[in-house]
Amino acid sequence: MKQPNKLITETSPYLLQHAHNPVNWYPWGGEAIAKAKEEDKPVLVSIGYAACHWCHVMERESFENEPVAAFMNEHFINIKIDREERPDLDHIYMDAVQAMTGSGGWPLNVFLTPGLKPFYGGTYFPPEPAYNRASWPDVLAGVAKAFRERRHEIESQAENLTLHLEQANDFGLKQPGSGAGIFTAGQMETAFSAIMKTADREWGGFGQAPKFPQVFATRFLLRYSHLFSSPEAKGQALLSIDKMIQGGIYDQLGGGFARYSTDAQWLAPHFEKMLYDNALLTELLAEAFQLTGNIRYKEVIAETIEFALRELYHPSGGFYAALDADSEGEEGRYYVWDYEEVKALLGDDAELLAGYYDITPGGNWEGKNILRVKVPLPDFAAERGLKPEELEAKLSGAKDKLLQAREKRERPLLDDKVILSWNALMCTACCKAFAATGVEQYRQLAVKNIRFLLREMTIGSGPALCHTWKNGEGKYPAFLDDYAFLVRALIHTYEITADTTWLDKAKEVTEWVLPEFDAGAGGFFFYTPQNQPDIIVRKKEVYDGAQPSGNAVMAENLLHLGILFDKKEWKERSMAMITSLGTAILRYPASFGYWAVLSLGLTKGFSEITITGGEFRKIQEELLKRFLPYCIIMASPVADEGYPLLAGKHAEKKTKIFLCKDYSCQQPVDTVEELMWLINRGDGQ
Repeated sequence: MKQPNKLITETSPYLLQHAHNPVNWYPWGGEAIAKAKEEDKPVLVSIGYAACHWCHVMERESFENEPVAAFMNEHFINIKIDREERPDLDHIYMDAVQAMTGSGGWPLNVFLTPGLKPFYGGTYFPPEPAYNRASWPDVLAGVAKAFRERRHEIESQAENLTLHLEQANDFGLKQPGSGAGIFTAGQMETAFSAIMKTADREWGGFGQAPKFPQVFATRFLLRYSHLFSSPEAKGQALLSIDKMIQGGIYDQLGGGFARYSTDAQWLAPHFEKMLYDNALLTELLAEAFQLTGNIRYKEVIAETIEFALRELYHPSGGFYAALDADSEGEEGRYYVWDYEEVKALLGDDAELLAGYYDITPGGNWEGKNILRVKVPLPDFAAERGLKPEELEAKLSGAKDKLLQAREKRERPLLDDKVILSWNALMCTACCKAFAATGVEQYRQLAVKNIRFLLREMTIGSGPALCHTWKNGEGKYPAFLDDYAFLVRALIHTYEITADTTWLDKAKEVTEWVLPEFDAGAGGFFFYTPQNQPDIIVRKKEVYDGAQPSGNAVMAENLLHLGILFDKKEWKERSMAMITSLGTAILRYPASFGYWAVLSLGLTKGFSEITITGGEFRKIQEELLKRFLPYCIIMASPVADEGYPLLAGKHAEKKTKIFLCKDYSCQQPVDTVEELMWLINRGDGQ
């Protein structure tokens, strides 16, 4: 057994993967930082995550290579970071590499001065020159020589780059009031047109390969179609959803979505499965089901949540982070099939399943088969002379046999840390799934999860929280995303339970965030809490990526809580944040997708729905099944003067439903149908 390095005492699966490399890896922390200053050596920071395919490749090729490791150990202080544990450091050094090279990705390899300021970097480097990339040994030798012989130039470059990172914090931000103002229907049409310019009208989604789900752009289209009766927007949104759930990016046997597709047809995914992708896509499917009633969306919600429970669930109520793309040293090996293997397992049923899922002797991907649906089930059933329910029954039995056989294979590595922000996204997804479908299990999952997060991830007596949790121990102070996503999850947990405990907690956490993360002018928030000692820049993250920007979610939270608690200053801060980004949102809605979804609601305003009386829960749950994206709902058996929306809303014998806007209310009605008539008349959404 190789002598372990300093990573051996870590809990991150990614860091533990590297604990027996011959590289003298350190975790990020005081020991490594002090050693770099003491020995006056450059620092190599290598950032990745457990489910990252190219991280594994570079480890095998370079970090397990004894001569390469010896050179690294002699000339550098080598630090490994799990980007999911320290997204703050990943953001800073990713921005630096993108500024230097014009691109980024993982593994991220960046060289720092002993003062932790970046001066050179890149992503994957091969062991020998290839793909128009320098070899890793050449990069190491070049950096070591430059640091030795041109130290002054290196220090100057690092200072300039750090200054650029600080100034980039305010890129694209305008002073409040100088943006787009209150968004109009015409401005939303501009954003819609910008999104549709990149729409793939044949295969759904946006752009070409590699193709990511782009959940927020799709949500924008669903909501735009609803508010402005746009068949084009609805068609593109549903095409995107349908093609994804028919493609190889969706696990046709076990449920759940992979990270992205390497091709335009959603066939060949990058096979890692991340909790946050599945949470966000579940939420999208819930909205699509509310809007259309398409039973397939409800089925995929069920299959995706079942996947998360089967493969990513901690019995105490938390969800693990991810499943690796690789198993047995090969990407996708766990998920792909040989035609003969399927034939041997299924016998007479093989031909039907193979036809439906595009399984052929030659394979549809690198000689193997990724299950996908090329012809929708009703059409395929008609081709085979079957009723759809007959086909479903036959496929179900065959799929169970394949799934049982697959589960005997060597499983991909599980990244078993619990991340606060990702869990909060999953909690919201369960809330949305319950709202859309009425399946009680989803409500129970959401409540159990939020209780777990508040119990296990609170530091001391609170309200400060930690970012990750594993083996009963929380680590790292929580970041803006953690708090923002948690507040949103608390709001939605309240919405499906009518238990004001969760609403009060959302308010309490928000009151903690406001001073702790305040970035001053514009109302925005820093990504990191104040007084964090080990970062060179406090960043403001405003772009939406695979996950929404913490600032975008905080803007939404402040608006919702401002309405729920009648806090004018919170509503004004939210509006200041949105309007200062107004021009950027309209021009680049794909990069500001969550902001665009929020801005869309401002065109017609947010409606307030209050339900009081003995049958409030029945009416509330009936209402939650409707697609009412910009309505804020409060429900209670009685009026409650402690909550502004409930104050004075007395119901005598019958349960009453009040439709209001800015606390100005219509006459109360008795039924959801009457409420929907008011809404459709134009008094709400």
